[in-house]
Amino acid sequence: MAIPGASAMDEKRILVIDVGGNNVKFIGSGDAKRRKFPSGPDFTPHDLVDGIGQRAEGEVYDCISVGVPGVVGGDRIVVAPVNLGQGWTGFDFAAAFDRPVKLVNDAVMQALGSYDGGAMLFLGLGTGLGASLVRDGMAAPLEVAHLPYRDGKTFEDIVGRRGMKALGEKAWEAAVHDVVERLRKAMVADYVVLGGGNAGKLKKLPAHTTLGNNNNALIGGFRLWD
Repeated sequence: MAIPGASAMDEKRILVIDVGGNNVKFIGSGDAKRRKFPSGPDFTPHDLVDGIGQRAEGEVYDCISVGVPGVVGGDRIVVAPVNLGQGWTGFDFAAAFDRPVKLVNDAVMQALGSYDGGAMLFLGLGTGLGASLVRDGMAAPLEVAHLPYRDGKTFEDIVGRRGMKALGEKAWEAAVHDVVERLRKAMVADYVVLGGGNAGKLKKLPAHTTLGNNNNALIGGFRLWD
């Protein structure tokens, strides 16, 4: 996995960690490829710290980026991830790693890694719906998943995994096209990047949309320090 050069990367060694519901992926400055290890529904932040410590023993990093599937504020998780274990809310990652840490929602990290100028809306189609807006290089998390959409259901209810199973793939894809265009217009975005495990199941991409790459989250972790 090639990591683009950036001034921050030239100055400090950065470790980037992307925490998912099934795996933790991580890569350090100068590494040729990412590494990973399992997470899961019982996975705790202490498991994360121990797992990284075991696999990166002897490696020296100046700072760390962590992307998590939860609501983040002030470098702390304020709403716990639904697909992981206990103890994430309020956990002090900087103290645990004994390094400066930038903690963001995983959609923000993937959005930063996918960004190519202008105003970009990132939407992650997975178990739920992750979202982030990047404008002029600045990323902001969006909590649009639980906003009402139609028939008493939220955006996440329709375009998340539950919606795909309930609607069937053809109707689900039509809903994705509608939701993407509604949110693109609402956020005044120039274009949309679709990520997440279900984005690749679309037979046709919505207008003004490109397909993302999950490795972009790791690139976004480097960009956090640029």
